[in-house]
Amino acid sequence: MNKIYILALLGFFSLAGCVQAQSSAKPGEAQLKLIDDGAWCWYQDPRVVYVKGEHERLYLGWMTHDGKLQVGSYDLQTQERKTFTLREKWDVDDHNVNSFLVLPDKRLMAFYARHNRQGLFCRMTQRPEDITAWEDEITVSDTNHITYSHPVYLTEEKRFFVFWRGPSWKPTFSTSTDGKTWTPSQILVRQKGREKYGIRPYMKVVSDGKRSIHFAFTDGHPQVEPTNSLYYLKYENGAFYRANGTKVGTMADLPIQHSQSDVVYDARPSGVRAWVWDIALDNKNRPVITYTRLPEKTDHRYRVAHWTGKTWQDVEVAPGGKWFPQTPEGTDEKEPYYSGGIMLDHGDTNVVYTSRPINGVFEIERWTSSDDGKTWTGTPITKISQKNNVRPVIPRGYDKASPYVLWMHGDYVHYTNFQTDIRMAEVR
Repeated sequence: MNKIYILALLGFFSLAGCVQAQSSAKPGEAQLKLIDDGAWCWYQDPRVVYVKGEHERLYLGWMTHDGKLQVGSYDLQTQERKTFTLREKWDVDDHNVNSFLVLPDKRLMAFYARHNRQGLFCRMTQRPEDITAWEDEITVSDTNHITYSHPVYLTEEKRFFVFWRGPSWKPTFSTSTDGKTWTPSQILVRQKGREKYGIRPYMKVVSDGKRSIHFAFTDGHPQVEPTNSLYYLKYENGAFYRANGTKVGTMADLPIQHSQSDVVYDARPSGVRAWVWDIALDNKNRPVITYTRLPEKTDHRYRVAHWTGKTWQDVEVAPGGKWFPQTPEGTDEKEPYYSGGIMLDHGDTNVVYTSRPINGVFEIERWTSSDDGKTWTGTPITKISQKNNVRPVIPRGYDKASPYVLWMHGDYVHYTNFQTDIRMAEVR
């Protein structure tokens, strides 16, 4: 058996970039299982947070296969685990997972909604670093057709923000000064001439936690929009800006139009649609976006777009293969644009994690760049797995590269039909 064949067999060879062998890589089944029964969508963030206070812990949220919305803590020093059920019957749907906000006093807020159902809700823990006791549930919005949540707290404004997909199917938000009383919702972005119901931009959100909020969003869903493109917008001190600092409007001008925002990737010339996966800020507070280009349903391409201060540097990291849901025999795949996943390490944006099919099974890889995102080199985290490893998540809260990555492991047919657990690897 020659060397090239062995490398290909083990998944250490890539057409885009170089994948190097890593002795600590092992099958997904052999990695630490944090949660026996759990899944998440990738459009709520953060889903996992790192908090260091009296303790050093990870906090994460997930949906069980029978419809429980649960949150848990994992102590990195003692390995103690705790679980709390936020909602007992929350529909069997991985879209219904919560997002977290870590408050300055290290209490947690959890935000959650059901997929296209009525109501966005939040709860605060009663004590710092303790998920066993929560204050009463608060209704942020009682409108219908709500999905996803992205909470932010800006210390310089002393104001809470939470963003979601609202009843118009457009990115929507509300604000609060105390986390309990919320303003009426407003639409954030919308395309002129495309206001009709059903056109649904997908959005990811990140903040510096002080004064700015950054958004990456699409025209809509790639299955509906054949030229689904990628856009960027920044909020600061009541106004909205492009990446180069050009002011495009204020709160009084909402909603902001797609045409006023940065076009990070324009799919119209090529007809190759895209879908957003993550947005983070580099060490100079500049936006970095991961997304997929989708030439074919069976050909997903992982990319990183980095604002250099003058332009968007847009580079392919690696081919992502085809969709990951396990399509029942004799049926068409309902979600052919569901990739295994590409996520940024928010503590070091020269690190991304991907999930790609290697010999028919999705494996987790860590990709790093030594030249600010121009080229990428990968090392495997999982290899020779029996079941798929998908949707990697890096805990938020580190001020440098995170030593941990979490992901879903197991069988996944549809967002309402999954038998997955949550695994974790330590990467040092």
